[in-house]
Amino acid sequence: MKKTPQTYPWKFASVGGTVRVNIQSGEDIRHLGELDRKLWTVLSCPTQGLEFDEKTLKYIDVDNDGKIRVDEVIKTAQWLTRVIKDADLLLEGRDVLEFSNFNEEDPDGARLLSSARQILKNLGEEKESVSVEDTADFTKIFAGTLFNGDGIITPASAGEDEALAKLIETIAGISSALDRSGVPGITADHIEAFYAACADFKAWKEAGTKEVFPFGDKTPDALAAVEALKDKVADYFMRCKLIGFDEATSAALDVNVDKIAAIEGNLAAAQDQIGAQPLAKPSKDGKLKLDAVNPAWKAAVDAMKELVGAPKVLDEAAWNEILGKFGPYCAWVGAKKGGEVEGLGLECVEAILKEDKKAALLALIEKDKEEEANALSIEEVGKLVSLYRNFYRFLNNYVVLADFYDPEKKAIFQAGRLYIDQRSTDLCVKVAGPAPEISSLSGMYILYCACTSEKLGKSFNIAAVLTDGDVDGLREGKNAVFYDREGNDYTAKVIAIVDNPISVRQAFWSPYKKVARMINDRIDKKAAEKNEKSMAGLTAATNTAADGKAPAAPFDIAKYAGIFAAVGMAVGLIGAALAGVVAALKGITWWQALIIIAVVLLLISGPSMFIAWRKLRRRDLGPVLNANGWAINAKALVNTKFGKTLTSLAKFPKLTAVDEKARKARNRRRFWCCFCSLIIAALLCLWLFNFLAPKCPSPLKRYQPAPETVIPSEAEESPEAADDVIPVEAPESPAE
Repeated sequence: MKKTPQTYPWKFASVGGTVRVNIQSGEDIRHLGELDRKLWTVLSCPTQGLEFDEKTLKYIDVDNDGKIRVDEVIKTAQWLTRVIKDADLLLEGRDVLEFSNFNEEDPDGARLLSSARQILKNLGEEKESVSVEDTADFTKIFAGTLFNGDGIITPASAGEDEALAKLIETIAGISSALDRSGVPGITADHIEAFYAACADFKAWKEAGTKEVFPFGDKTPDALAAVEALKDKVADYFMRCKLIGFDEATSAALDVNVDKIAAIEGNLAAAQDQIGAQPLAKPSKDGKLKLDAVNPAWKAAVDAMKELVGAPKVLDEAAWNEILGKFGPYCAWVGAKKGGEVEGLGLECVEAILKEDKKAALLALIEKDKEEEANALSIEEVGKLVSLYRNFYRFLNNYVVLADFYDPEKKAIFQAGRLYIDQRSTDLCVKVAGPAPEISSLSGMYILYCACTSEKLGKSFNIAAVLTDGDVDGLREGKNAVFYDREGNDYTAKVIAIVDNPISVRQAFWSPYKKVARMINDRIDKKAAEKNEKSMAGLTAATNTAADGKAPAAPFDIAKYAGIFAAVGMAVGLIGAALAGVVAALKGITWWQALIIIAVVLLLISGPSMFIAWRKLRRRDLGPVLNANGWAINAKALVNTKFGKTLTSLAKFPKLTAVDEKARKARNRRRFWCCFCSLIIAALLCLWLFNFLAPKCPSPLKRYQPAPETVIPSEAEESPEAADDVIPVEAPESPAE
């Protein structure tokens, strides 16, 4: 594609942390074709699953492929700004388009104005504007028209020609199409097919000569009677052949006496069971006596005998002869044509062919088609008023994602609100199915939910983005409730989760929660193993006692002494570690201890917080929309501040006791609990200090120099203590 120079003075603004073009006037819409495609936020979007007027989306989707692309948006903008005078009114999203705002200098604008006036005339209204409501029901608009350009004529199209109107009604009774006015009518194809069927039916009827009807008018009934007995008679003759082959089979092939004897109650009510027996008593001569048949089949045999004039006794050859008489009739019936007009009767069909009003009907069709341009123009007025109201809003969700970042509005891809785990999120997008591998690139915490409504008979999937709160209670399989934009509720079930940080605060506690979960899992695992061993030992001991076997081995003191020694060693190591900690903290002030604690916490939580901070800065909605068929051309950042507006957490008021005595009792309990806790903590610290301090000398004392030895003078030395004093030689002076 050839690059066009940027000549129009576009204005830009920061939307969602990204610089985007700012559409502020009708002239901006008129010049959309000059906007560099690299500056469009969206390059393509689906027409399904959006909270937007479906008719407007179809009008923009010119090629009707389910995708709206940049070229289609540009063509729509150019057409719309050409047929109206004041394009600035598009920014207001009005439902009503005044006749004065049609651009009559443009041929399309003048034509649309004429069609708009025709709409109001058909509706019986007199005003100088047309609205979305006026064009909503085209059936109502065309209800009073004889010809509306759809190539379908109705009985009303015949005018005062009652015979032609009746013929149209007759053809429509066989096959029809719905006219723009909502009345069943016929097309040129219906007319051609009807007259062809009439001609075929007449020719087929004329081919039915006397030779085709071996029993005259009774032939259809006779064939039905023979068909009813055909299989039963064939069964009888086969039984006769088997008896002729081996008479020993006669008992097995005759009526089953035991089954007849097993029938209880009224035999007249057991026609099906009796009818399952042979048609007559078989014999090796192969003769069927029509007067001695199974009572359940006697009525059918009598009817057949009367219709075809069969003798009282039939052999297989005579029966096949009767069947052969129906051959021409069956062939004639099989070649039947024009069956769709058979219900009219041969006389009516012949009368229609004789009158031959086919040309008159086709002339009405041509007359109706002459109004096609006017009818399409009337429908185009509906397109105009829909775009007049909705096109600017569409641009704010396509060229610019302004509605998404506006707290007073919602984007067209926001499907509704999900309630889960004491929070709600408004960032819910309808998706075809989970796509975690794509959505994980967004850096967002996403819940894929399957939503169903038995009341509405609807089901779909959504991607719900959580941007605030904790995620400890969220898991696959958790149930929630989803409300669409119209307020309908759906049962939502989490089917997949894309895990990403939600906040820096959550990231701070994340390492400790992971360690806590790991410890908890290890404890649960060890407890389960111990419980399983205990149960196994108890079961074994019970089985041993029940079987009278030797008792378990005696208590092994050496074995448990080793265990106790190991436990003591572990306690000693823990004590030594605590002693080391106390020794290291000797001589450190409280504020230095706080700094050390802060540094330790920073070392543990710092990496997690840094990673979360970086991901939160780059949190992008684009990959989520891409997974749903959008072609996003720019970032759609969701920072922490904006994210808090998309997810709302539950807020509880501070509870106060109504009963004053209960409130005082609660406060007393809290006071004594806090007091006792402080006393216990202080005693524990004091005991720990007294227990560990003597064993761990302070590092400062460890490096203090030895004190100087003081030699007492003679005046101070007493006789009693002289014997006890150990003389100490003074060190030599440097001079000596």
